[in-house]
Amino acid sequence: MLLSALALVSCAAAPDVPAAPREITRPAQAPTQDPAKPNIVLIFVDDLGYGELGCYGQTKIDTPNIDALARDGLRFTQFYTAAPVCAPARSALFTGQHLGHTPNRDNSEVEPEGQGPLPAGTRTVAHDLKSAGYTTACIGKWGLGFVGSTGDPNLMGFDLFFGYNCQRQAHNYYPTHLWRNAERIALEGNNPKTRAEAIYAGDLMLAAAKDFIASSHAKPFFLAYTTPLPHLALQPPAFNLRRYQGLFDENPYVGGKGYLPHESPRAAYAAMITRLDDEVGEIRAALEKAGVAENTMIVFTSDNGPTHDVGGVDTGYFNSTAGLRGRKGSVWEGGIRVPGIACWPGRIPAGKTTDVPAWSVDLRATFDTLAGVTATASDGCDISPLLLEGRAPTREFFYWPFPGYGGQEAVREGHWKLVRVGMNAAAKNGAPRPAWQLYDLANEPKETRDVSASHPSVVARLAAMAAREYIPSERYPLGDLDRTAQ
Repeated sequence: MLLSALALVSCAAAPDVPAAPREITRPAQAPTQDPAKPNIVLIFVDDLGYGELGCYGQTKIDTPNIDALARDGLRFTQFYTAAPVCAPARSALFTGQHLGHTPNRDNSEVEPEGQGPLPAGTRTVAHDLKSAGYTTACIGKWGLGFVGSTGDPNLMGFDLFFGYNCQRQAHNYYPTHLWRNAERIALEGNNPKTRAEAIYAGDLMLAAAKDFIASSHAKPFFLAYTTPLPHLALQPPAFNLRRYQGLFDENPYVGGKGYLPHESPRAAYAAMITRLDDEVGEIRAALEKAGVAENTMIVFTSDNGPTHDVGGVDTGYFNSTAGLRGRKGSVWEGGIRVPGIACWPGRIPAGKTTDVPAWSVDLRATFDTLAGVTATASDGCDISPLLLEGRAPTREFFYWPFPGYGGQEAVREGHWKLVRVGMNAAAKNGAPRPAWQLYDLANEPKETRDVSASHPSVVARLAAMAAREYIPSERYPLGDLDRTAQ
C-alpha cells in the first residue's frame, strides 16, 4: 500500500480540483462482504470550527463534497467533541470515555517525537471491531503514544497506522518523515530549515486511505481517517490556494509562534478547508469504486473548535464558530460544539437535520452495536437508533473536565449548561474554587447571560453530577479536584 501511495506523489503542479462533488466510477462487480456488518469510515478532522462548512452556514469557503455528505445523510446541529484540544479528544473518542474517565486528558509532549502514551491495557473501539472480524486502519494523525510505547497505534487495535505519530510534527504538511506502523518513512526533499517542500503529506495519507479501501474486500473494515487539516501551519497545495487568491483583503502573516509566514493568510486558510473537502470527495469516490459505498457508514466530525487567531488564521473574518463563544481550548460552545454528519446510503435517511445533542464519546458504543459487538463499558450512548430511525437516546448528561487552558469544567443536562473556569490558578493560590456559571442553551446558545443566581437547584444538581463523574488523575490534575474535596 505504501509504495502505491508514494507513486502518486509528484513535484509537478497538480490540476485544479473542480468546486463540485467528484463524479463516481462504479465497479463492474462489487466485492463480497457480510451485509450485516457495515464498513465504518470515521473522518476525524483537526481544528475545524462549527461555522466553517457551507452546510453550517459558511459563505466564504467552498465545501461542496462535505455539503453533499450532509445532504445524503444526517446533520447534527448540536454535536460535541469530548475535549477542546487534540490528544484528549482522541483518547475519549477511541476509548468511549468522557474526560473525567479517559486516560489522556490533555496534550503532553514527549521528546524527541510523540505525546504521552495511552496506558498499557487500554481498550479501544478498534479492538472491539477487530474482535468482530474487521480490518482496522488509522491514517492521519495519532498523538496518543510514540512508536514502541504502550500507546503505539498497533497496540491500540489498529492493523495499519500510516501518518504522523506525533501531533507536533503534524504542524508541518511537508515533514521529513511519516510512519507506517513502526517503520519510519523518509520524505526526501522536504526540509523545514530551508522550507523545501517536495512531498505533501496529505497526498500520501489520502492515497494510503484509498489503497486501504480498495484492498479491504473480503472483510468489513474500520478506517479512522484522522487528517490534520485544517490545523496550522498555513500550507495549502498551490492549486487549492489559487481558487481563493485575490478574493479577500489580506494582511500578510509574517510568521511566529512556531508557524510559517504566508502572504495571503485568509486565502490560505480557506484553501486548507477546501483541500479537506476535496479529500472527503476522494474517499467517497474510492468507496464507490470499490463497490462498498452502499454498505459503508461515514461519520464526519472535528476534534475541537477552531484555533485562536494565531499563525495567520482569522476566525472572526470567517465566522468560524457561527457566533458561539470561545475557541479551541475552551469548554464554551465555540471550543466544543463541532460539525457532525453521518451518512449511510439507504439506511440513514437522507437530507435530515437533528437538534438532538450527541458527542464523539457516543461513537464507540454506536460502532460496536452496528458491528454486532457485545456491549462494552462506555460513557457514551448508542446513537444508532437516532441515526437510523430518528429515536433520541435517553441521556443524563455531558461532562467536560479539562485541565488545560487554566483548568475548566462544564456539564450539560438537557438545555442547561454549567461552567467554571480558572480552576488551576485558584488551586495554586489557595483560593476557593471559581463559582459555577449557568447558561440556558435553548434560549441563549451564545452563553452571554449567567442565570445561576435564578436557578440554584439546577446548579446544585449539575455540580453533583460533575463531582460524581470525576475520577482523579495523577498525570493530568485539574485544579484541586485531585486532592481532598472542597
